[in-house]
Amino acid sequence: MTTSVPGTDGLRSPNTVLANAVDSTLDVLRPRIHAEKPDTIRFTVGTQINGHPHIGTHLVQSLAFLIAERARDDYGIDVDVEFHALDNAPAATVREATSGYRYQRTYLHQLGPDAIRDVIAEHYTPLFAALSLRTGVRYTLTTYTEQQNSPEFRAEFIRTLEHLDDIRFWLDPSAGSAHIRLPCPGCGWAEKYAERTRLLELDDSGALFESVCLHHGRYESDVTPLGGGYVDLSTLYRNVVKERSYRPDGTLRVMVKGGDWAFGCLLVDGAQSAIGSAESAPVRVFTPQILGPDGGKLSKSLLREAETESGRSALLGWLLNPALWPGAPEDYVEALTGFGELLLSSPRHFFRSYTTTEMERLMSTRQPTTRRSRTQGYRRNMQIYKQYFDLITSGEKTVEVRVAYESMKRVKAGDLINFTCRGESCLTRVVRVGQYRTFTEMFGTEDVGAVNPHATEEEQLRAIRAIFPAAKEALGVLVFEIERAESDE
Repeated sequence: MTTSVPGTDGLRSPNTVLANAVDSTLDVLRPRIHAEKPDTIRFTVGTQINGHPHIGTHLVQSLAFLIAERARDDYGIDVDVEFHALDNAPAATVREATSGYRYQRTYLHQLGPDAIRDVIAEHYTPLFAALSLRTGVRYTLTTYTEQQNSPEFRAEFIRTLEHLDDIRFWLDPSAGSAHIRLPCPGCGWAEKYAERTRLLELDDSGALFESVCLHHGRYESDVTPLGGGYVDLSTLYRNVVKERSYRPDGTLRVMVKGGDWAFGCLLVDGAQSAIGSAESAPVRVFTPQILGPDGGKLSKSLLREAETESGRSALLGWLLNPALWPGAPEDYVEALTGFGELLLSSPRHFFRSYTTTEMERLMSTRQPTTRRSRTQGYRRNMQIYKQYFDLITSGEKTVEVRVAYESMKRVKAGDLINFTCRGESCLTRVVRVGQYRTFTEMFGTEDVGAVNPHATEEEQLRAIRAIFPAAKEALGVLVFEIERAESDE
């Protein structure tokens, strides 16, 4: 047994308040899971569709899949990932010559829906498909355009207008403008700060707005739950409406966001409090920030500025454009997920930030823990409760029981399972895989003492059904006979 993470190359992570409060990164989900007992956990990650993503964006996206995989295996709950492609990102901005008001046009209005689909297919779909295949976590993809057009989103937006005066300074602490942009139906341009956008009427049927177009003058937008004009909201306002549009339906929503969002969510929470508690507020998980050499968050805008000033940004290359990774695409995915697994191996590694220099070093030198080699089979991490972890490390427990998720059904004899608990790990090899319809059937065949030598069959059935309720047992039961293995790190 080891108390360090193999392959970290001397990585040391500082203590943080949150890291000291939990044994595992995923413990931040436990209170809501305990309270709500959801049937499904849906992890949502959003990205502005404004060209190719940089490494920080890919890290957030890959962590959404890796966290979902661990949540499924640790808590025995079905999971999926929902990717929101934010095609309302500004593609062009201009200043009106006479009035000085600023206007913007979204990527959707600038490029059109076909080109947006091409951007998604080029820059995002390959990575998501590879992550889904690797983790066994399914995903769906929606655009902001589709989201703002949904009855749930539009109805919730209309409801927030009743509290507009209460929330406008939360959405814009400097000027108190809600930044409700309703693009001109003729050309797609909209006032960036909505300074001349007025709410004319509001009732149960919808909201009527008046706006001023850069080219076409005044126009009206009649927004209803079922139609009307395009609703383009500022980032903070969009998140308020999105979080309020979720309904209690047996699904726990988890927003996976970059660490810089921790500050913005203070304003989102203030707006939510001013309106009143959301019906089914999501959980938020903030991933590590990736910082440039000067300590600033890695962003394309700062890099463009640096390149303009110096003639060449020091961060050009695959960190800014992962398509330039000096190797095969599958090697990039392996390095990215290996780095993600390192972050998830300890709360101290997760709840902190990393410079591009450190990330490049770790991704270039570290091999992921779920890989195949000529001498060893597929390798994956599995978190496990402390009492069972200790039994495995002592050699008393030689059979591990799980339900038959798709990812678990891919485990074969000869594969490696690295059991982890509270920063410790124990590497094992799968000797045999057994499959049963129910836990009762399984205990009728397997050696009860090999599963837990200190509990009776009745006690074990009660404990295992508390972890995996009937709906999970219905998926089928798998057992992995294991033996201790030597690390190949």
